[in-house]
Amino acid sequence: MTSATFGFAVQATCGKARAGTITTPRGDIRTPAFMPVGTAATVKAMLPGSVRATGADILLGNTYHLMLRPTAERIAALGGLHKFMNWDRPILTDSGGFQVMSLASLRKMTEKGVTFRSHIDGSRHEITPERSMEIQRLLGSDIVMAFDECTPYPADEGTARASMELSMRWAQRSRDAFGDRPGHALFGIQQGSVYADQRAESASKLRTIGFDGYAVGGLAVGEGQEKMFEVLDYAPDMLPEDKPRYLMGVGKPSDIVGAVARGIDMMDCVLPSRSGRTGQGWTARGQVNLRNARHRDDPRPLEEGCTCPACTGYSRAYLHHVIKSDEIIGSMLLTWHNLHYYQSLMQGLRDAISAGALADFTAAFHANVALGDVDLR
Repeated sequence: MTSATFGFAVQATCGKARAGTITTPRGDIRTPAFMPVGTAATVKAMLPGSVRATGADILLGNTYHLMLRPTAERIAALGGLHKFMNWDRPILTDSGGFQVMSLASLRKMTEKGVTFRSHIDGSRHEITPERSMEIQRLLGSDIVMAFDECTPYPADEGTARASMELSMRWAQRSRDAFGDRPGHALFGIQQGSVYADQRAESASKLRTIGFDGYAVGGLAVGEGQEKMFEVLDYAPDMLPEDKPRYLMGVGKPSDIVGAVARGIDMMDCVLPSRSGRTGQGWTARGQVNLRNARHRDDPRPLEEGCTCPACTGYSRAYLHHVIKSDEIIGSMLLTWHNLHYYQSLMQGLRDAISAGALADFTAAFHANVALGDVDLR
């Protein structure tokens, strides 16, 4: 199902958790949604059709990486990001702000924006709210993120406030530069670190500006799950109920379950794909390190009952072998499995919310993880 415009509807609630649908011209996005990260116009070790087969409705692309290589202008000349990477469903692009702060060297931030040197070749670049909107327009993404500064953690109240207020000024400039683009959405990003009064002020400013969706930014930056959940106990409630709420850069399965229970609709993280490339498998009983020698004679699948290609066609012994041998198929199979597990988790959360049974689902989730990996035979 597709829509000529961008929209959001909540179909069911269970406590603060919501199950709904984001409609876009390129297809619907079932929420709560997990977005695999396609940093450089690819989800590493996966074909686009394979990513879709795991259940993903939307991907995330990275503005910073794509502006540096192959450049947004080149992608636009080649027909836009969807055509370039052979993904015909929705794409969300981040603003580039986080990567500028974390990857680029010789950064200089002013009221205008950020100048920096590329981590690839040292070339000099500038991103402003206006330039970020231009890059994301050239890429053709369906959901565009406002340009912000990702407040570092820890940050004292004064540092957090200055960062938040700068991000809110940049949010207004992003809104002005985005303009009127039917079928495309612009999301604002709430900041304020771990300070509730600053989060409330940020949310109020964003609501005044007016966005199609709202992100909770400045979390998953080293504060730990307990502190993150403390902020999520109140931060999503400050955002409009009739718009999607996106928690950026999260996370582990337990992070996702906890965030959804607190009212989050969208998440993204490199974890399932990155873990797959380092021999780590995510299962209902927790994380499994396939590099460990305990798997070398094990004929069982990584996860009983899983329908992904890694589990239906290969044994733990084989996965252990190809991972230890640095064979590419090891990264391919484990990444597919991990993305499949994440999307299955999201479907389970959607079903539980719709059935009014999220508490039971959450209890079962934690009980399974507590069991640990299956025993050796």
